[in-house]
Amino acid sequence: MSDRWYEKAVIYCLDIDTYADSDGDGVGDIRGLIGRLDYLARLGVTCVWLNPIHPTPNRDDGYDVEDFYNVDPRFGTLGDFAELLHQARDLGIRVIIDLVVNHTSDRHPWFRSARSSPDSPYRDWYVWSDSAPPDRRQGMVFPGEQAETWSYDRTAKKWFYHRFYDFQPDLNIKNPEVRAEIKKICSFWLQLGVSGFRMDAVPFIIEETEPGNPNPRKDLEFLTDLRQHVQWRHGDAVLLAEANAEPDQLKEFFGDAGGSANRIHMLFDFMLNGRLMLALARGNPEGIIDALHDTPKLPAGGQWATFLRNHDEVDLSRLTAEQRNEVFAQFGPDENMQLYGRGIRRRMAPMLGGDRRRIELAYALQFSLRGTPVLRYGEEIGMGEDLTQDGRNAIRTPMQWSLLPNGGFSTANAGDLVRPVISGGDYGYETVNATAQRHDPASLLSWFERMIRTLREAPEIGSGSCTHVDVPAPTGLLVHRADDLTGTMLFLHNLSGEDGVVDLGSLHPEAEYPNDVLADQEYAEPGGLDKLAVAGYGYRWIRLRRHA
Repeated sequence: MSDRWYEKAVIYCLDIDTYADSDGDGVGDIRGLIGRLDYLARLGVTCVWLNPIHPTPNRDDGYDVEDFYNVDPRFGTLGDFAELLHQARDLGIRVIIDLVVNHTSDRHPWFRSARSSPDSPYRDWYVWSDSAPPDRRQGMVFPGEQAETWSYDRTAKKWFYHRFYDFQPDLNIKNPEVRAEIKKICSFWLQLGVSGFRMDAVPFIIEETEPGNPNPRKDLEFLTDLRQHVQWRHGDAVLLAEANAEPDQLKEFFGDAGGSANRIHMLFDFMLNGRLMLALARGNPEGIIDALHDTPKLPAGGQWATFLRNHDEVDLSRLTAEQRNEVFAQFGPDENMQLYGRGIRRRMAPMLGGDRRRIELAYALQFSLRGTPVLRYGEEIGMGEDLTQDGRNAIRTPMQWSLLPNGGFSTANAGDLVRPVISGGDYGYETVNATAQRHDPASLLSWFERMIRTLREAPEIGSGSCTHVDVPAPTGLLVHRADDLTGTMLFLHNLSGEDGVVDLGSLHPEAEYPNDVLADQEYAEPGGLDKLAVAGYGYRWIRLRRHA
């Protein structure tokens, strides 16, 4: 891979505790993950993104960190983690980890010291107020689960700020010592061998919070400083940021006004994700076309990360209320399927009714659009959700490996598992598991392996331009192309259930040897491109030309 390896990566997101249990205690661990690296290599994964790995009281699925310099003992040791990095590299797989530095756990030694005395060296590492701020009931990330963003601490006799839960006090980014510590945390894990970080809640990390100011200044220069530090420590390390910000602000996360990419390498494309979900719900690609037209041009080296289903809820907050209700009606009609009034806590397979045609279409579309694809564990076999679990945990159930008890995830008693394995019904491990699908050449897993291999033959997708081909087409049909120095790919995706035909004869002068490299079925050779058929919920990836 080039020094911009992330442009051609396939990123696979997983929680260690729900992936594979090697010692039978009911909790997934690092040794269990090591034992499944060959599965990931065969799938075509080139980068594993690990959700929080640090010691934690685990009140927020590990995002309440109490030690940034170790791994949770439930998962193993630092030695185990070093072995994971070594074994992954031998298979051509990089590892990035969650960098959760917007806040700490209230059990972190820093906060315990900070609240204990006004003379504590850590007092100014957090954000305090002497009186109840007037805006303390604004800006909650989890509406319905949070009542406020400022809470009173009886020991400190002050109010402390927490953008998230009250057991997650925010760090004070204005403090130079906090900034230095964040850099030191990055240095530690880079030295151990990680290839970068997925930065959680970046707009909140750089927020210079003040009591009574609901719109504080965001210090983007800290991202410039952090990027420089990370690159000096590890030249090809990557920063992948979660920044669900306003569209006109997104370019600022990549670089400053000078036009250089000197901040974040990659951003999750929340705008495109919302439009994708709307397009799938409507069976009409109009929202995707708008997103492709509206996206700002990124500086060289800046990259989007695309996703359909991430580790949280399907976040529809960037849609209008009317659009959001359309998606709810199709994919999350029951109140129990919705979360925070803005999202859906389901996996893609059940949202799409278990229809293989629609599932393949959705992921073929995601993987063909601009940027780097991110895949959530279990999506490659069509896992479902467990709506009896609280909140986001509905889609954080153990990986379903086989027909063995507990789906092959663990040999522990079922009651000792970190979460129950989905059993019974259309999505239980008895029906949906990796082993059965590995032996079935027509399975969803086999399809994902084939699709990702095809992606390797189309570098234009990751590093080239992505543009809508504006030609008369049936209502549900999206036509777009990817161009780069390596050549040109043409993509047809039919979001409706009706068969369609499109005339792309105008592209014939560009076509050297047009041929399908991936399709939902056998079609007639593209030939002159004037009568290209696409079945309902079908797709075609067509190589137009290749440059030496």
